[in-house]
Amino acid sequence: MQVDVLLGLQWGDEGKGKIVDYLADQYDIIARFQGGPNAGHTLVIDGQKRVLHTIPSGIFREGKINYIGNGVVIDPVTLLKEIRTLETDGVPVKERLTISKRANLILPTHKILDAASESNKGSSKIGSTLKGIGPTYMDKTGRNGLRIGDIHEGDFLVKYELLKNKHLQLLQIYNFSFELDQIEEEWLDAVEQLREYKQVESVYFINDALKNGKKILAEGAQGSMLDIDFGTYPFVTSSNTISAAVCTGLGISPKHIGEVIGITKAYCTRVGSGPFPSELNNETGELLRKIGAEFGATTGRPRRCGWIDLPALHYACMINGVTKLVITKADVLNTFEEFGVCTHYKYDNKETKELPYDMVNKAIDTTTILFKSWGNIEHNSILPKELSTYIKYLEEYLDVPVTMVSNGPGREQLIELTIKK
Repeated sequence: MQVDVLLGLQWGDEGKGKIVDYLADQYDIIARFQGGPNAGHTLVIDGQKRVLHTIPSGIFREGKINYIGNGVVIDPVTLLKEIRTLETDGVPVKERLTISKRANLILPTHKILDAASESNKGSSKIGSTLKGIGPTYMDKTGRNGLRIGDIHEGDFLVKYELLKNKHLQLLQIYNFSFELDQIEEEWLDAVEQLREYKQVESVYFINDALKNGKKILAEGAQGSMLDIDFGTYPFVTSSNTISAAVCTGLGISPKHIGEVIGITKAYCTRVGSGPFPSELNNETGELLRKIGAEFGATTGRPRRCGWIDLPALHYACMINGVTKLVITKADVLNTFEEFGVCTHYKYDNKETKELPYDMVNKAIDTTTILFKSWGNIEHNSILPKELSTYIKYLEEYLDVPVTMVSNGPGREQLIELTIKK
């Protein structure tokens, strides 16, 4: 069997959680492969809004294994709160959740370091969610990190104290006040409670599942344009967010990658700092934010809004090997009689579809064309002519078929499209 991949193609917040929830019935295992509680995957089920940060979005589906892979970084406190909320709502998390022993732990001092570092940057802030993600990945690559499997070892507290003390020494370089005792106590208590949840040796777990014919959906977090190598560096996250990270984040061979399902909004948003060529710093951008309820699911921060950026989207489709495209929030564009589509960048005295190596220090103008909106979609099996025209243009520009359109927040508002051979 193969592992299908579902990931975001913009700067995150594309609506991945909703699509994973919708597709989960077709799979046996839904697996997170990177990122951490900086993710905010929003689902609306039976009119109730749910936000997941670490747990995969298939958790509401009966009989599905939801797997947190080795590429994910875990804050025990955040994860336990998420678990308790789900269990209070009647979701049998213990039956459905499995965690890799190789996943790294976010310590309380990781979060303090994150906040201290971001505060010290002043106007050069990168827009961190302050969840301790960056410092945790730094310790992972620096070979200092603690992992889920370590909590079962007799010397766990010794290792914890060593890493904590290293962090406390680093914090001396910042003029940053903090209180550790209470959050440390809460963290150690959460660690103890996580012992009750199933933890496995990731490589054998996932490969044995493939060998036994299990269907697996890998769920990405953040978005492709936030990838540490290929995003708008340095305004990126601390992990690889593209499809290649599935192999290292789950422990599988590239030969097992099947479909790559890319998610994009019908327009574009970004949280925090960093380049955004098609951003609308005007009343139209404000209207997009208002109608689309564009506020971060994790931070609550207002998202920057603009028209869809096709050069960036083409780039993301290329580096991910996208085979299917899903468009979310198509209904938001119904507010406008017509809407814009960024088709080219203009920089260095040229017009191009290619992204520059350094988007941060490059002055980029855009070429924008207009499309007519389509009004409300009254019947999910019949697309308005204007929407069909828009979809056809995207497919030709991106060379990827559009297989699904989301026309609202609920499961029932997803429109599946037939791929033309």
